[in-house]
Amino acid sequence: QVQLVESGGGLVQAGGSLTLSCELSGRTFSRYAMGWFRQAPGKEREFLGAITWSGANTVYTDPVKGRFTISRDNAKNTGYLRMNSLKPEDTAVYYCAAQLWGDSRKEPGFYSHWGQGTQVTVSS
Repeated sequence: QVQLVESGGGLVQAGGSLTLSCELSGRTFSRYAMGWFRQAPGKEREFLGAITWSGANTVYTDPVKGRFTISRDNAKNTGYLRMNSLKPEDTAVYYCAAQLWGDSRKEPGFYSHWGQGTQVTVSS
C-alpha cells in the first residue's frame, strides 16, 4: 500500500525559504509522478506543480513559477518542493500527491495517493 509522508512545513518570514519533503513507501517511488498542491482556509485546493515519474518534465502554475522548484531523488524515495521568496499569501496546508506512471497533471482527481499535508505559514 502506498503511503506518502510529508515534512518540512513551518513558520517563515516573508522573503524566506522552505523545502518540503514527501517520502513514498510501499511501492517503487521511481514509477510515480508527483504533484504538489496547497489549500488555504476557505479556498479550494490549488495545483502548484508536478514532476513526471521519469523526472524529465516539470510544470508549474503561474503564481509560483520562478519561485518554487519541484525535484525528486529516487534513491531516497522522496520528492521535494523548494519554495523561495515566500509571501504571506503562500500560507496554506501543502500536500503532495502521487500517481503510478503518471505525467505532470494538474487535476487533483488524477492522483491516487495523497500525503497528510503540512502547514506553511508566512508572516509579513
